[in-house]
Order: sequence, then C-alpha cells, then structure tokens
Amino acid sequence: MSTNSLGARADLRVGDETYEIFRLDAVAGAENLPYSLKVLLENLLRTEDGANITEGHIRALASWDPQAEPDTEIQFTPARVIMQDFTGVPCIVDLATMREAVVALGGDAAKVNPLAPAELVIDHSVIADVFGTPDSFTKNVDIEYERNQERYRFLRWGQTAFDEFKVVPPGTGIVHQVNIEHLARGVMARAGQAYPDTVVGTDSHTTMVNGLGVLGWGVGGIEAEAALLGQPVSMLIPRVVGFKLTGELPAGATATDLVLTITEMLRKHGVVGKFVEFYGQGVTAVPLANRATIGNMSPEFGSTCAIFPIDQETVSYLRLTGRTDQQLALVEAYAKEQGLWHEPTHEPKYSEYIELDLGTVVPSIAGPKRPQDRVVLSGAKSAFRSAVRDYATVVDEAGKESFPASDSPAANGSPRSVTKRTKVIAPDGSEFEIDHGAVVIASITSCTNTSNPSVMLGAALLAKKAVEKGLKAKPWVKTTLAPGSKVVTDYYDRAGLTPYLDKLGFNLVGYGCVTCIGNSGPLPEHVSAAVNEADLAVVAVLSGNRNFEGRINPDVKMNYLASPPLVIAYAIAGSMDFDFENDALGQDTDGNDVFLRDIWPAPAEVQEVIGTAISSEMFAKDYADVFAGDERWRSLSTPTGNVFEWDADSTYVRKPPYFEDMPATPAPVVDIAAARVLAKLGDSVTTDHISPAGSIKPDSPAGSYLAEHGVARRDFNSYGSRRGNHEVMIRGTFANIRLRNQLLDGVEGGFTKNLLTGEQSTIYDASVAYAEAGVPLVVLAGKEYGSGSSRDWAAKGTALLGVRAVIAESYERIHRSNLIGMGVLPLQYPAGQSAHSLGLTGEEEFSITGVTALNEGATPKTVKVKAGEVEFDAVVRIDTPGEADYYRNGGIMQYVLRNLLKDA
Repeated sequence: MSTNSLGARADLRVGDETYEIFRLDAVAGAENLPYSLKVLLENLLRTEDGANITEGHIRALASWDPQAEPDTEIQFTPARVIMQDFTGVPCIVDLATMREAVVALGGDAAKVNPLAPAELVIDHSVIADVFGTPDSFTKNVDIEYERNQERYRFLRWGQTAFDEFKVVPPGTGIVHQVNIEHLARGVMARAGQAYPDTVVGTDSHTTMVNGLGVLGWGVGGIEAEAALLGQPVSMLIPRVVGFKLTGELPAGATATDLVLTITEMLRKHGVVGKFVEFYGQGVTAVPLANRATIGNMSPEFGSTCAIFPIDQETVSYLRLTGRTDQQLALVEAYAKEQGLWHEPTHEPKYSEYIELDLGTVVPSIAGPKRPQDRVVLSGAKSAFRSAVRDYATVVDEAGKESFPASDSPAANGSPRSVTKRTKVIAPDGSEFEIDHGAVVIASITSCTNTSNPSVMLGAALLAKKAVEKGLKAKPWVKTTLAPGSKVVTDYYDRAGLTPYLDKLGFNLVGYGCVTCIGNSGPLPEHVSAAVNEADLAVVAVLSGNRNFEGRINPDVKMNYLASPPLVIAYAIAGSMDFDFENDALGQDTDGNDVFLRDIWPAPAEVQEVIGTAISSEMFAKDYADVFAGDERWRSLSTPTGNVFEWDADSTYVRKPPYFEDMPATPAPVVDIAAARVLAKLGDSVTTDHISPAGSIKPDSPAGSYLAEHGVARRDFNSYGSRRGNHEVMIRGTFANIRLRNQLLDGVEGGFTKNLLTGEQSTIYDASVAYAEAGVPLVVLAGKEYGSGSSRDWAAKGTALLGVRAVIAESYERIHRSNLIGMGVLPLQYPAGQSAHSLGLTGEEEFSITGVTALNEGATPKTVKVKAGEVEFDAVVRIDTPGEADYYRNGGIMQYVLRNLLKDA
C-alpha cells in the first residue's frame, strides 16, 4: 500500500465499477510533464513506501528540469512482464534454480513466484526449413515440436508451478503483435485499482506497445526476473526528446519508409538512454498500426522508448482488436481524468526537439548491415554497387570495374570479370545464373511490419497484380511469409489474396519471428553450394528490424530491410543490382515491360480492402482461447511440483551454476589483478556478435559438445532454442562468424590469441585455459558496445567465460545494465580516449584498482587501470545505487535471492 504522503488517493467511477486511483494533479508541476514522465509519476505515487520510494522522489520527478542531465535515481515498478521463448526459457530456468537455492538456504520454494502478471509467447523457435509449398506451415510446426519438446514441457511445468505466469503456445503469433492485439491493457484494473499499463520485456522490441500509449521497454532476462519477483527497475529520470509530427504520408510511402526515416533521424540526433515522445497535429494522421511500427524500432535508433500518448485512435484500435466495452471506457475515462489524453495543440516541455513533416517521406530501404543506414529506393542500385565493394572483389587486376559480371572478353581476350556469373543447376534440371547481389532470401517477417495491415495488404495486392501480369519470383529466391498473428492470414483469406501470395512462393511458413531472428532456415542446397563455391556476396531482403552482419543466414553477407511490398518486388527482381524506376520486373503475357509502378497498389485500394476484410470478430475468434494451445501443446507430458526435476541427460534445459556455494551474505568486492584480454573489439559490436544466435556449426565448441552428448547434427537446432543450457551457450559466446577480434590479423569468427601460449584458439577454449591458470579476463571494445537486442546471454556468457570487466568507449543501455546484473564491471575510457589512442595492443597484463571502494557503500567515479606501461583512470559505469547493490552481491539474481531470505 502507498503511504500516500501527498493525498493523491481518490476514486474513479466508470460505468458500474469504482476504481482507486492516484491523482496526478495532487502533485504541483505534474501538469507540465511529458506524457511518459506522467506515467512514471503515477507509478511513484502508487508505490510510495517511504523508504525506496519517498515523497522526495515524487517531488523530484514532478519538478523535472528538461535541460538537466540525468542524475536522480527513481524506482519504477512495471505492471507486468512479457517474454518470448528464447529469452523467457532461461528466465524460468533461473527461477526454477532459485527455488532450489532458497530451499538450500533454509527458505520456502514458493517464495520464488511472480508477483506481477507475466506472459510468455513462444515465437522464436519456428524455423523456415520448408518453404514455397501449401504444407510449409504444418511441416515447420511439426519440426518445431520435434526439436523443442524438452523446452516446451519445461514451459508447461512453469505455467502450472508459478502463479501469474501464462504461456502463449507455438504457432500463435509474434510476442509484440500478440501484445498489442491482445495482452496489452492500456489501463490496468487490478485489486480494485486502476493505473497505467506499463511493461518490461525480455526482448528489446517490447517498445512496440508504446504505440498504444503503454510505457515499456526491453530489459535483460536477469532484470526481468527481478521485476517478476517484485523488484523495481532502478533508473535515472531521463531526458525526453519531443518528436513533432506534421502533415500526412504521401501516396507511395509506407509505414516502413516512415520508420526507416525516423530511425535515421534519431540515430543522427542521438537518443541513447533517452525517452522519445511523439506529439503534434500530425499524430492524429498516424494510424495505430503505424505508431506501433515506429515504437517497435526504438532499439534501432537507441532510445529507451518511443511513445505515443493515448487518444481516440488508441481506443478505436482497442475496440477493433476485441477489448471489452468496460475496458474501452476505462482507458478513455482514466486517460482524460489524469491528463494523459493527447491534445494535438498542446506542446509539453521537452529536453530536446525534433520535427518531421510526414509529407516528405519517400520509399526507402536500409542496409546492408544496420537499420539506421537508410537508402532512398531510387538510389538503391547505385548504393548497392558502392556497398558491395566491402564484401566482394568487383574490379579486375587492372583495377577496372567488373561488376556486374560479364562473359564478354576484354581486349586481350581474357574474361573481363574477376567474378563471372555462377551457373546453378536446380534439382529439377533447370539452370540459372547468379552473381553478387542476387536476392536469395525475400521474407515478409518480424513484428515490425506484420502487425500493420496497410503494408501487409499492400504486399498482397502487389502480389495479385504481379501474378495477373504473369510475373514470378526468381528461382533462386527463398520466399517466406511469417505473419505476427493468425489475424493476418484471416484477413488475407477473407480478401481472397492468399492464392496470389502462394503463386509467388510466399506460402505461410509459420507465425513467429523467423528470418529477423536468424531462423531463415537453410538455403536450398544447390543455391548454397553455388554461393559458397564462388564466394558470392548475396542478399536477403526482409521486412524486419534487424539486419546485422551474420544474423540472417550464414550464406548471406548483405541484408536489407524493406516494406512487405518491396520484399515481394525484390523477389521478382531477383537482385539488389536493380533500379525499380528504369528496370522492368519482367514482361506481361503480351510481351510488354512491367515496372514496379504498374503493380504498386494505390492507397485507396489498400484502405478499401482494410475496410472490408478486417473485423473485431477476427481478433475475438483468434484470441478466444489463446493460452490453451492446440492438441500437440495440450498432449505434452508435463512434470509437476514446486521444484523442477532436472534431467541429467537434457541438452536443452540444465541447472545453471549461478548459486553454487552462494553464502547468505555477499563477500567483499575485490580489485582485479593480472588479467588478460580475451577479445579486443572495434565499434558497433552488437549483442548479436556477443550472444550465441542462429545455427550451431558442427565444428564449433558448441557443436562438439552436442556431438559428445549424442546429438545428431540434424538435431543441433539453434542457439536460441538451447538458451536453457548454459554449457551450449558459453561455448557460443563471442562466436559470431562476423566477429573481428583485433588480437588476431584477418581472422573472423569466435577466435582469439591465447596470451599464455601465443597460439590462436577458440574463445571458449582460451577461456578454459585461463580459468585453469587462475587468470581473470577483460574485454576491450569501442563505441556503442552491446547495441542491438536485449540478449541476457551476451552478459551471462561473458561472465561465465571468466570476464571480470569490460572497458569500452561507450555502451548501449541494456547491455551495460546486464553486465552489472551478472557481476561484470563496465568501465569506460576517459572522454575522447580509446584503446588505439592509448596505444593498447590487448596483449598487456591488466590490473584494475579502486573497485574495493564499493565496499564502503559508495560508487567510485573512476578506477585506476594499469595495462603494461599504460595507466589511465577508467569511468565506472555503475550508474545508480541499485546497480551498485547488484554488483556488490555478484549479480542481480543473488541480490534478489538474499532479499527474499531476509523477508522470509
């Protein structure tokens, strides 16, 4: 119960129901706050306990200075937690392990139980193994269950063992789309109280729900576990960037084009660690689905959240998606009563301002390796020809351009091209040729766009027009359709558009993340062989949010984000070396050239189909019994009991070592002495580079481990599916095929120099050797270290490899927090300095002193780093007192566990 020191408690009557609320107007200054900070203010009023959350914290937030640098810590208690299965499985594994640890220390296992609603959506496990056939979906789901039965049985146990924990079974949808279409409340009604729906999630794209006016963001799995157990999220009152929207999108521009434009703008502006809030007259012209698309991409431009306030469009969307009349009335009444309803003419005070006229947005793609690298579609061909030079040799020995490849001889009779077009023979005997830039994957996938009817129906209408003109996808393109919920296929069927997508090879492959998360599945063998034999720089085009190197498919070097209609267009074009304005997609049945403009659907066409093909009854039907699952899910044999019975032979779910021999009170923090560098890395190293992801190579340490445990190569599955087994995940940490460790010259992948022997080895094998020698480890990095998905294993794997500290030029917010949560010390070079400027080779012996000051209850601003002959003061990136407590305890899980024992 709140101590209610400011007398904010009141009643709100909506229909026949009365709710207790905490009025924002009870606090002077609240009316001047941005929408997002008002939500945080209500959170403090309702959870005020006089100790961790005080009147002083409330007044500090209400009197927020927009221009101040963040320095005031507050405790945010999210209303609920949402998870996907890749990150959720280790979350539940850790909770199960904590139950055993509590018992071992004399506590009650049932104390380890979610105190807030927690929902997990199984959406990251389906792989597009089968594509382009009517039964692709059924076969992929069958394979998914065959691969993942151990994990699914474990999650079924969790659903029965833990209160407030629900699981959305496989084959249902993508977590973020299920969230906005069904799970999000808008306003919570719980235990007689009404309060804003807020959420943290174990996926960075949790921010998609910001489009509904729900404040939430991605956290690491370890931080989410603490939230599940009632621990608030420690944070600094942030700077808030006001993003003013004016005008309307022009014909031909899609929500994808809009979000790629915003991503580019905000990356250039710099919003890491900040809130972004949209306001202005243009907001009313942005449909809810487009708002969700923008919110979804928040991690790509680096902000903590990207939120739209509640307005009539929000309520209309909640009505469309089947929320009850009482819920609709509550959302509107509560938002208006609390000053949380968007007023287009009102401009709150913001820390920084940015503005976009929607009418200036033009068709765009992004790539070949970062979502913020926007390319105007009209210049895509020339941009590709420039970018491909970073991935392939496209000039001959004389330095002359030799791309695209040509069979015509040069003057001396020798071939002009260094890389001639490569002939491929398909299993049916047909032949074709591919070159650099061949689009080998075209995938409509990921939460970003598949929840948006305008682009999904736009793609289907384009497919219809293409088929009617006689166009086909190129035979080397793997074409996949993976919507975010069953509602999408429902409205495709109702509109009669499914046959046209099927005709182009875009058959349903699954409801899940698929290509965007790296589950694109293998390329056809004849295509893969040709690509690798000729070392071609081939391309994936996907309607996703992530296109980092090595993420999409091991055979694919270049990845581009595009709207769903453009994904289909590129499947027909077959190459990134294509100019949609001047190059014909093919010929119609009369032999006339067909250009993209000839088949691009008009906005009015799309809106007409949206109006006739989508209804609230669809959402009500598809979500009526969403947690029950199909017969395959219900028939899984499920363990019982409060404590999980671990299977010693399991290669999917194993008890992790975090609590082994853990004392009831933490040992003092110690300095780091005689450490060696495990990896020296450059700028923009993402959690994809650090955390295990994608397929498991047979010759990798993880592959060797599985083979030693009797797992056949065909059953290796992906790293994501094996996140519940720390032995696999340790071996895959820092093993990305595109990782460049500067301790080695010209080597890519998970390798390092073992500085004890001077020999090259895998990072895992080197870590074992260092551990046996009692040598602690450090990692050196550049700017934006840990950007990308909020992968808990990027931090867990780092810690379990023996890394005690990371020294970087700058960090992405979530990964820095996760390192602390695993007991790894994040340090930063002095401003303007780097490993290069300091002359560090990475082969020095490192000592870090001054860390012990944490034992005195304070956090030192800097510590002394000595590396060989080089000395410097590194900035300690433990940013809040709460994070200091986690570090003193060896990690967030140990901190929570000890607190549970204190409260028992």
